[in-house]
Amino acid sequence: MKKILLVATVQSHICQFHRALVKMLRAADEKVEIHVAARDNLAEKNGLKLDFADKVFDVPFERSPFSAKNIGAYRVLKKIIDDGNYDIVHCNTPVGGILARMASKKCRRHGTKVFYTAHGFHFYNGAPKKNWMIYYPIEKYFSHYTDVLITINEEDYALAKSRFKCRVEHIHGVGVDNERFFQGDRKTVSELRKKLDTGDSAVLCVGELLPNKNQAMAIKAMSEVVKAVPDAKLFIAGNGPEQEELSGLINRLGLQNNVKLIGYITDLENWQKACAVSVSCSKREGLGLNLIEGMMSGNPAVAVKNRGHNELITDGENGFLVEQGDHLAMANRLIELLLDKEKYNSCSEKSMVIASGYSFDIVKKELKDIYYGKTK
Repeated sequence: MKKILLVATVQSHICQFHRALVKMLRAADEKVEIHVAARDNLAEKNGLKLDFADKVFDVPFERSPFSAKNIGAYRVLKKIIDDGNYDIVHCNTPVGGILARMASKKCRRHGTKVFYTAHGFHFYNGAPKKNWMIYYPIEKYFSHYTDVLITINEEDYALAKSRFKCRVEHIHGVGVDNERFFQGDRKTVSELRKKLDTGDSAVLCVGELLPNKNQAMAIKAMSEVVKAVPDAKLFIAGNGPEQEELSGLINRLGLQNNVKLIGYITDLENWQKACAVSVSCSKREGLGLNLIEGMMSGNPAVAVKNRGHNELITDGENGFLVEQGDHLAMANRLIELLLDKEKYNSCSEKSMVIASGYSFDIVKKELKDIYYGKTK
């Protein structure tokens, strides 16, 4: 029997990104005991439930690695780890990853293994110099206290493999549930579009309302899209500190009938089926889970160029890549997909093929190899 502690800054991260891991662990060992240590933010997520853990610790992490409040969080976490006698501490997110590795130094000497999943380093090709100056030395230092570093994109894998002194592995994201996300039949799609009032030309943008996600670019693009496709609608799913700013931009551009902020939703699979195209404007993205979910649902994507999106989209084949901030180029590509049915259908078919490589089954196999050793 294994006893495993999953650590992240917030509990919603564990809920959203570690179901494949937990399913694999439960299948491999019915007696496995899984604990979670993270700040409870589930009330902000419309009742999202952490229903697969045996024990959950509410640890008062702050997102900023430099917040003084994380000193108290570290003390709470260290006691949990010292008392827990865990076989594996599997940490995630910058704060969770740093504090968990600090708190695990002692128990590593007694056999506990520390895994860290990097969901996208803050340092990458083209990143601001300050990111390299601040975050790279931190990650390099803590790699000495990491037994397995797990990366989710090829750029991070190559960098970590060449520069960090620990075992480095690559997996295909966190896994997408193809029992939830798949292309709906014509009747189902029609019913969902009527129920959700999306219409036939809907674009979906999913992610926390944060500066990095840059949903303002998609809103600006829609001001051009509606000139060519008047019934087009953009639905922005998620909550966060940028909500008021984005609402103001929608009003200033007179897009109240075409752009909707729908908050955090728990039936995302229905929205993916009802919408026609996925869009992402993230300045930094480790991979792009929501784009994969859209692709698995048959939706081509229009996204800005970054290391995560570049792995998912071959420009012109299963969607389009545009430069960061170029909302006119984004608008033109959205218009092309919404009006050119032949191009749309071609991109849709290729999107589903690519997305199939990021399914739960694929990622569970990769995680099982990491946890239990590769099988022939």
